[in-house]
Amino acid sequence: MKRDSGYSTMAAHQEQEEKLWVAVKMSALVLGSALLIFTALMNSVSWCVQRIWDTSGYFWQTTWLKLYYLFEGREWSLFLFGAALVPSLAFWCFNGILMVADVTGKPTFITRYRIQLGKNDPVDTQKLRQAIYTVLFNQFFVSFPMLVPMFYVMKWWGNTFSKELPTFQWFLVELSIFTLIEEILFYYSHRLVHLPLLYKHIHKKHHEWTAPIGVVSIYAHPLEHILSNTLPVMTGPMLMGSHVVSIAAWFSLALVTTSISHCGYHLPFLPSPEFHDFHHLKYVPASLSPPPCALSLLADKAPF
Repeated sequence: MKRDSGYSTMAAHQEQEEKLWVAVKMSALVLGSALLIFTALMNSVSWCVQRIWDTSGYFWQTTWLKLYYLFEGREWSLFLFGAALVPSLAFWCFNGILMVADVTGKPTFITRYRIQLGKNDPVDTQKLRQAIYTVLFNQFFVSFPMLVPMFYVMKWWGNTFSKELPTFQWFLVELSIFTLIEEILFYYSHRLVHLPLLYKHIHKKHHEWTAPIGVVSIYAHPLEHILSNTLPVMTGPMLMGSHVVSIAAWFSLALVTTSISHCGYHLPFLPSPEFHDFHHLKYVPASLSPPPCALSLLADKAPF
């Protein structure tokens, strides 16, 4: 009996080993196949992106040269066009659509994604008008004057107004560096204005909107607009000596992104602004720090 029991135990053990070996082989087969498919797809995507860029790159280069000669190479005019006009148009076109939804409640394919139900439904037009005045003041009397010293920094680098555009790959590198610098500077400047004294006299203005809308992304005290909204975005291009086209793209992206985080809608295919919405709704100035930024390195340092 004991001998039979020993044989059955060995047989069971051998059977388990065979099953394990079959599972390992199947796992290796699945993982190997997945790796091959992933590599093939990545190569195909890279090839398609490169082909698209090679085709569109000629278009953008030609367009830039037309613009360059239209302004007759006047660097200040080109800089104002790229660093001021283009980003402002991006900001107001995007927020114009959102304000129509906020004021009229239409189109419903936007308003149905409202985060704070019953808020800004419709938005208080008098309060909205005051916000627009403040935003325009910040743009014309704070942001635009700050472009003057930036212009001379970019001239010092010497390649900001080059007739040749940067490569797409280099722009992606720059974009990564811009984002990193902006996140760090914004995060710590935002923590600073949440100190009780600075909150009371500076940052409280931004938090008047407990249910934010897109345009209030730069509704702020002028000092905060300088330290927290404008300098973090400007620093990256100034350090990198970036081309004016890269600056235009980056400024536009930064303005639209911050508008999304304040828009009050969790729209499909766009980053969720729910956390920042909650930050406006439930702020506690004495202890609540600003919301974590996109970088996990800094988000881990947030106290809540």
